[in-house]
Amino acid sequence: MDTIALVGNPNSGKTTLFNVLTGTNQHVGNWPGVTVEKKAGKTKYKDKEYAVVDLPGAYGLGGYSEDEAITRDFVLEGKHDIVINVVDATNLERNLYLTTLLLEMGTKLVIALNMADEAENQNIKIDLARLSQELGVKVIPTVASRGRGIDDLMKATEETINQEIHRNSISYGEDIDGKLCYIENRIEQRVNSSKYPPKWLALKLLENDKQIIDRFLEDNEDGQDLLKEIKSAGEEVVAASGMEPELAILDKRYEFVSRALENSVSKPKENGETLSDKIDKIVTHKFLGIPIFALVMFLIYQLTFTLGQDVLGEMAAEGMASLGLWIGKWLETINAPGILTLFVTDGVFGGVGAVLEFIPIIIVMYLLFGLLEDSGYLARAAYIMDRSMRALGLHGKTFISMLIGTGCNVPGIMATRTMENKKDRMIAILINPFMSCGARLPIYMVFIAAFFPKHGGLVLFSLYGLGIAIALIMGKIFSKTLFKGEETFFIMELPPYRLPTLKGTLIYMKEQVLSFVKRAGTVIFAVVSLLWVLAILPYGVDPHSEVSILGRIGNFIAPIFKPAGFGTWQASVGLFAGIAAKEVVVATLGMVYAGVEEGARLISTIAGVFTPLSAYSFMVMTLLYTPCAATIATVYRETNSKRWAVFVATYTFAIAWILSTLVYQVGRLFGLS
Repeated sequence: MDTIALVGNPNSGKTTLFNVLTGTNQHVGNWPGVTVEKKAGKTKYKDKEYAVVDLPGAYGLGGYSEDEAITRDFVLEGKHDIVINVVDATNLERNLYLTTLLLEMGTKLVIALNMADEAENQNIKIDLARLSQELGVKVIPTVASRGRGIDDLMKATEETINQEIHRNSISYGEDIDGKLCYIENRIEQRVNSSKYPPKWLALKLLENDKQIIDRFLEDNEDGQDLLKEIKSAGEEVVAASGMEPELAILDKRYEFVSRALENSVSKPKENGETLSDKIDKIVTHKFLGIPIFALVMFLIYQLTFTLGQDVLGEMAAEGMASLGLWIGKWLETINAPGILTLFVTDGVFGGVGAVLEFIPIIIVMYLLFGLLEDSGYLARAAYIMDRSMRALGLHGKTFISMLIGTGCNVPGIMATRTMENKKDRMIAILINPFMSCGARLPIYMVFIAAFFPKHGGLVLFSLYGLGIAIALIMGKIFSKTLFKGEETFFIMELPPYRLPTLKGTLIYMKEQVLSFVKRAGTVIFAVVSLLWVLAILPYGVDPHSEVSILGRIGNFIAPIFKPAGFGTWQASVGLFAGIAAKEVVVATLGMVYAGVEEGARLISTIAGVFTPLSAYSFMVMTLLYTPCAATIATVYRETNSKRWAVFVATYTFAIAWILSTLVYQVGRLFGLS
């Protein structure tokens, strides 16, 4: 099976094209040895099936970040048969720079000129035949969001796979070309260097690429002699052109792009103010940007609660309760063992079922976030927060990882791999667990429905806002204590606003919901099953009572949480179990309270055990305390240090205990109940 690698700049429509090609026939995992997300799938053209790999978006292939390194190494190591370079037709000057780097690698290449409709709307005229001739590769116009041009793209891909590799035709000037030819000939004499294309390796050595030089020396113990010759050649380039070789080569790449576009593309002389520009004048305004962002987030949470809980949530809860009663009665009619009936009704439906009731909420929330991301607004959120982040000594990309962390802390921490500076990356890793992930959402919804049903959106907004505030405060503290050092600049592209595509939004939502359901069927089921066994032992005690093993464990832990207002064994066990996965908190509460009142839903039971003040204190605790086991493991993998993993587990608990205790004790001083 031939493999297609998709390569392109961020926001070029690469992932949209991947979704169109693969549909539901895709899977997500991690690259071997690293935790950057890997997307792969399959597509079919005519009677032939192709593997498709969506490589991380990159502006260059210098390997300064893990994303760039993965893309570069995947192409260089020949794990593909052809590269489809996805290019934004409205921003060819910038996008085609990456194309020159791919041409230098000597890979088989087809260009998907994406967003061709937007180029037409902006009156950008592209002579496809001439552009193809200038670049030496086939250029196919596509509109991935509408599925246009896909057949033509696959036809060109099929034809190109069966052709010879097109040699790099970029000229770097007579002096540099001559030296590259000499270095290439010397490299070809070295058998150990054959894993890289000789001309590309010559180029990188002349550019003084530190990573590639280190790899070259690892493979060639006697490589220092050649490097001395290359250094001498570089000095000759400086004498002839007045520029370092890397700058002279960079200049020639842009000359190549400029010449190709000059002969094939025409634009209006004056680009008028676009709709995106007009919107950005408001939403990225110096003073209005953050309030508007806060309002958008509040509306998201209000809609999540209103639609997900009040409308769909009630239906899901009633359906789950009815199903549990029906299965319980059915087990009794077939004379199933009492212990099995108890496990199914209390353990499975009381525990796991209590979590699955919140699937509608997860669906609504990620549907709304998918629409925001697809529209281009979330990129603005990182932009408008950059000034505040820099004032706190944090990198702008930190907020991007924080936004990703609202889905799940694991990919949020993984997203820090795009940061080049170790200081910035470490701070981003340490504060990400304070971002309220989707797994905490069921916990909030139980307590909001029990105590704050008329103000659900506001309470939800306050919790997410508190998580962000604590993360930023701790980031400032870390930047002044544990990680002192120079700040790096934050550069990002703001894509134009686009109408979200239904397919892309649904795929994003599906991935999040399936991940939630998968955890419910594996981790949560396993933990609840273990807790259920502990709740009925020793044999003969009342199930789910404080004299059970589980009750005794809870009573041992409970005094820790008494100052925060929820020093019961049930709440303590729930928090302890939540370290495995945050959804387990709801599952555990659903199980241990299953026998409190026959037929009662968890929400009504919670309302009789907690108070509004202790309920909010409990939510603050679940927001901030020790992250789930998967997050702790990710911290360990990313930092390669058990010390930092333990630090995250302990300092977050301390912060959570202090804040939840303050909420409860200060609330009592003001006479709140």
